[in-house]
Amino acid sequence: MKIYKLKKNFKGLKKGTQFYLIAESEFIGVKDFVLRTKDLAVRISINERELHSNFILMQYL
Repeated sequence: MKIYKLKKNFKGLKKGTQFYLIAESEFIGVKDFVLRTKDLAVRISINERELHSNFILMQYL
């Protein structure tokens, strides 16, 4: 499981919030990712560009 951290505020979430990568999918070259906060309260779905520009990979378990 991968754990990501926000680099900057994004979609109403504060910088430093940690997320679990729950799912990733690809359809005709477009990658989508589903992340949940560590307390599992918030779920967001983002594309590859948003992932790389707003998140840092913290840990790969």
